[in-house]
Amino acid sequence: MPIRLLPESVASRIAAGEVVERPASVVKELLENSLDAGSTRIDIETQDGGATLIRIHDNGTGIPAAEVALAFRRHATSKLETADDLEAIATLGFRGEALSSIASVSRTTCVTRHTSETAGTRLRIEGGEIVSHTSVGRPSGTELIVEDLFYNVPARRKFMRSAQTERRHIDSFTTRYAIAYPSVAFTAVHDGREVLRSPGTGDPREVLLSIYGTDLGASLLTVPEDYTADQPIEVRGFVAPTTVHRANRGYITLFINGRWVEDLRLTYAIIQAYHTLLPVNRFPVAFVLVTVPPGDVDVNVHPAKSEVRFRDADTVFRAVQRAVRATVVNEAPVASSWSAGETVEPAGDASTRTRLAALQPSQGHITFPPITRGEAPQASGLLVGANSAGGLAPSSRPQSTSGQFLPPLRIVGQVATMFIVAEGPDGLYLIDQHAAHERVLYERLVSGAATGTLARQPLLDPEIVTLPADEAGRLEELLPSLGDVGVEAEVFGPNTFLVRALPAELGMVSSADLLADIAAVQQSSSPIRSHLEESLIRHICKRAAIKAGQVLSLQEMDRLVKDLERTGNPRTCPHGRPTIVEIPTEDLARRFGRPGV
Repeated sequence: MPIRLLPESVASRIAAGEVVERPASVVKELLENSLDAGSTRIDIETQDGGATLIRIHDNGTGIPAAEVALAFRRHATSKLETADDLEAIATLGFRGEALSSIASVSRTTCVTRHTSETAGTRLRIEGGEIVSHTSVGRPSGTELIVEDLFYNVPARRKFMRSAQTERRHIDSFTTRYAIAYPSVAFTAVHDGREVLRSPGTGDPREVLLSIYGTDLGASLLTVPEDYTADQPIEVRGFVAPTTVHRANRGYITLFINGRWVEDLRLTYAIIQAYHTLLPVNRFPVAFVLVTVPPGDVDVNVHPAKSEVRFRDADTVFRAVQRAVRATVVNEAPVASSWSAGETVEPAGDASTRTRLAALQPSQGHITFPPITRGEAPQASGLLVGANSAGGLAPSSRPQSTSGQFLPPLRIVGQVATMFIVAEGPDGLYLIDQHAAHERVLYERLVSGAATGTLARQPLLDPEIVTLPADEAGRLEELLPSLGDVGVEAEVFGPNTFLVRALPAELGMVSSADLLADIAAVQQSSSPIRSHLEESLIRHICKRAAIKAGQVLSLQEMDRLVKDLERTGNPRTCPHGRPTIVEIPTEDLARRFGRPGV
């Protein structure tokens, strides 16, 4: 095949693939253009997850009539003049590719009026070709209407996800930019339903409350600017106290010079700032805005501008880590007592010895619903064939001496408020109380869900839970499956849910924290519905199980160990971690110089 130049229309569609990955990419590019234009109000509307319609309306400066058509040409931009300008980019957009790329794979209408002109302009483009160009009357600002995205690129359209999934990606952009730009009033409407409305008053705390709800929004700690006041790098934003954490990194957001980016190194800096302060495999909630001199950061390293490169990455890393750590340690309130299910967190410079000495037994606050001794939970068809890390044993306990099940144990005590010490016939046993309780809860919930006997505890006062728009969208998809595992919740408003009942096994668990963890469950590609239910139950058990740091009485420890003995797989928690470690008597004897024992 001979070498030849591609037609401009084909080249434009190929180039568009780097910028316009999905509907959310269109929203991000147009939203950033609106912010660069000085808008104080941005309205976003979509239909069918953006596949049918994306409409962005702003009250910015608008585009001069003579430049409207030019704005949709490749590499046309008002933000750069020379190559030297790339060394210090101070705007969100600069490539001059977004409008051209969007227009080449959709039917795009631009209606705009510059603040210095009396008449506006309406430009209609289909597949990159201008089909109409007229004058209109309208207020200053710009409205971009993108219809039938990828209509002329069927391969790309075929691989778009469901409308709900695409909406979640759009909401990820809009909610985060609403927090980063509190002086701008944002609204977002999907299929006629409003999911976001930020006040635009300039107070970021008001935006946090409107997006995250009262509980989470009010609990976040402000990162004081004076932590980096003497440095060229400014770190500000909001971070959660150590009592608030999530199951994944999805609640960590980074903005560099007003631009949302994904930077693994700075994300790690935030996680490290919470080192030893959070339970294992739990992650903080953080919204961190970093400002560096424009000449010290290169934003021209990724087609979608989602990654950046720093001139001195180590300095930025240290500034973020120190500011977040100082905020968490110095600003977080110190808890004076712990109730069932809460995590004991280090407070300031208090020593571990002092904190442990102050603890008192829980005096019966932790309860384990009764099971007749000798009664093993019935295995469910839900998990037949599951692996040993997450699944239950077959329907009856196998008669073997493989060591799968526990010997009779006598409780001795508790170590570091994390491990139960027990004596067995062959030595000493250390039991992870959190992992053990997870296993107990998991088998009970799975068995109850499979047999339809799962007990639900109606809440005396149904609880209202508000989540960010993208998390709310994911949770809404999971609502049918939640009912099967004992969580009765329903949509109660934009991004808001009403929780009416929880599984009776859970005891006192925060509905808000539980739903936030459940929203982190990724939809499985497996066609087997039970796989999703298993994943939901594992998340529920992780949140509900007693935590490291919870003091247990001897009676509570004994009850937990006996319940663990009756499970089908007492050696591991549902996530595959060990629940128990055995130290044989012979090993203990050797350590004391008694080899003959």
